[in-house]
Amino acid sequence: MRGKNLKVRLLIGAAIALFFVFKRCSQREENPYTGRTQTISMNANEEIAIGLQSAPQMAQQHGGLHENNQYQALVDNVGNKLVNNSIAQETPYKYEFHLLADPNTINAFALPGGQIFITYALFSKLENEDQLAGVLGHEVGHVLGRHSAERIAESEYWQGLTTAGSVGADMGSLVNGIGQNTLLTNGRDDELESDELGVRFMLKAGYNPEEMIGVMEILKDAAGPNRVPEFKSTHPDPDNRIEKIREAIEKYKGL
Repeated sequence: MRGKNLKVRLLIGAAIALFFVFKRCSQREENPYTGRTQTISMNANEEIAIGLQSAPQMAQQHGGLHENNQYQALVDNVGNKLVNNSIAQETPYKYEFHLLADPNTINAFALPGGQIFITYALFSKLENEDQLAGVLGHEVGHVLGRHSAERIAESEYWQGLTTAGSVGADMGSLVNGIGQNTLLTNGRDDELESDELGVRFMLKAGYNPEEMIGVMEILKDAAGPNRVPEFKSTHPDPDNRIEKIREAIEKYKGL
């Protein structure tokens, strides 16, 4: 009897695994803005909803929004200029730019659907408006590239395979099952694609994309001598990013 039950469980597990494999194949689609084929399990409205739901918590973790209205206005102006002069305006996303009060964490990040954040710690180190455009353009690239949505779909796939042997496993609701790491942890290819998109956005908006190199230097200095080697990091090394940024500038500056 035990052998029969084991065989039934294995068959059910195999069926569940096949379901997730076929589901993943059916979710493959081409991103109309980048031309890249991705696994995506949600539509733009769902991405926007996830970003709006997650934004207050993300802001709270960085000390809330910065109280200086002039600084916030600058962030808004630069971000909107990038969007309004590029293919980003053709997307269904609702881009909103937020300056966070955090004076210590040098960071910027984007949530799916268009919620974009930069900490005051990074903002205060930028030397000019073009560098701010470089940071925000990169984050717009993450939204337009649908990097969070892609990670969510891949996470669902691997979670499905992991639980394939457990009949009736509780997968949880979509939003509640999405952790912060899934939303914010971009891979090396995501970062490089966003750098290239950022160069395109800057050129279209009249900013100098060479200033993105200055941003990379700021990130290198912030990491200090204990910078994690690239092979141990999810992010490409800033020196390699600089090389790719130079290539993107040469590629798009005449277009």
